[in-house]
Amino acid sequence: MSDTTTSEAPSLAGQANDIAHVVGVMSGKGGVGKSLVTGLLAVALRKRGFSVGILDADITGPSIPKMFGVNTRPEVCELRVLPPETATGIKLMSMNLLLENQGDAVIWRGPLLSNTVKQFWQEVLWGMLDYLVVDLPPGTADIPLTVMQSLPLECAILVTSPQDLAALVVRKAVDMCSKLNVPILGLVHNMAYLKCPECGKTLYPFGRADGERLAHEMGVSHILDLPIDPEISERSDAGTIEGYEANPFIGKIDAITNAIEALSFARKAQGCDAGDCAR
Repeated sequence: MSDTTTSEAPSLAGQANDIAHVVGVMSGKGGVGKSLVTGLLAVALRKRGFSVGILDADITGPSIPKMFGVNTRPEVCELRVLPPETATGIKLMSMNLLLENQGDAVIWRGPLLSNTVKQFWQEVLWGMLDYLVVDLPPGTADIPLTVMQSLPLECAILVTSPQDLAALVVRKAVDMCSKLNVPILGLVHNMAYLKCPECGKTLYPFGRADGERLAHEMGVSHILDLPIDPEISERSDAGTIEGYEANPFIGKIDAITNAIEALSFARKAQGCDAGDCAR
């Protein structure tokens, strides 16, 4: 993929794509589980019967391919990049799929990183998708700004963990979404609790925090609390996250998709497509 693509001239692949909903997963802070939330959400959507893709915009720290056990290099056909698919048919594009060695560092400056994200949107043949989930890197700088201004982002899901420091930084992401007019679908509170495998008692290794209260304080909806589950770590390392039957998003997926559809309808009623009101 070249480093000269801009958003002004849609590519052949971009013109061929038909993506109904683009949803971002973000947080102001790293290490809170954005990629995990992206993966579990995509799996739940796929299990519900939707066609799904994941755009891994965390260029310098991509972890999505490992989680899904995908290491196939994307094919290029007539200037179009064909994204590999996971075991259940989720289309996937990530920087790690383009590196010679997955442990290679991507030592690039901001403009090149942002251009790569645009290319993942414009030059990848996503085809017809019901949902494209975008895994954003930490912070509120180049790449999140590029995603919000260059992609038709319909809404964002915020991710935090129980620590006050994490919640403090996530508020910066709330502020960014507000200033760029990107609706926030809600908050996912990750690593919220741990069930003792011996006695079944609920433990709070990172401190007890109320996900609903945190969401209320941020002025957003509360989607769900994610537990600390050793099986999640095992499956992520093994590349079998799609086999995680206890995925909490599965039970919430109808409420999530209904909320996304409502946001989509509201934006169209205002006379703008997803992403247009943000620019």
